[in-house]
Amino acid sequence: MKNKQAKQEEVESLRRELQRCPHVFLTGFDKLTVAQDFELRKAVRAAGGRYRVIKNTLAERAAEGTPAASLLKGLTGMNSLAYTDGDPVALAKALTRYAKENPVLTFKAGMVEGRVIDVSAIQQLAELPPREELMAKLLFLIQAPAQRLVTALQAVGRNLAVVLDQGVKEQKFRA
Repeated sequence: MKNKQAKQEEVESLRRELQRCPHVFLTGFDKLTVAQDFELRKAVRAAGGRYRVIKNTLAERAAEGTPAASLLKGLTGMNSLAYTDGDPVALAKALTRYAKENPVLTFKAGMVEGRVIDVSAIQQLAELPPREELMAKLLFLIQAPAQRLVTALQAVGRNLAVVLDQGVKEQKFRA
């Protein structure tokens, strides 16, 4: 049993994490074995996140004054948090993949960029391509109009040169 000082330190530690991390996923677990917990923590770390089993009252206290306050209000049952200040898509993918393999882990809600989302939104988030792929597609879309303009401008000069060359070869420019 933890004493009051240890609980207060745990609350303050979680509060600092919640203030720093705009992406939080609230999960429920029931009958998670030690081996399964180890694998889950490993998957979350690989996705750039942190995982913490929480006591409901301490989590609610820690969330006061943070964007996660509405997410962690009135918790019941066995709960845990996975959170990151990095890519929320990678963490959602890792958790979803783990939950498919281990149905003891269930999603309850989440918070992305400070906005609370439901379980279906978490599933949609997990289906997004990785951040690097999205950035590459965005750069392609930004760059494409410029490439088309350059190609069109080059085509006018090239076509004019081809027409002039054919005219010279067919001696169309004789006076």
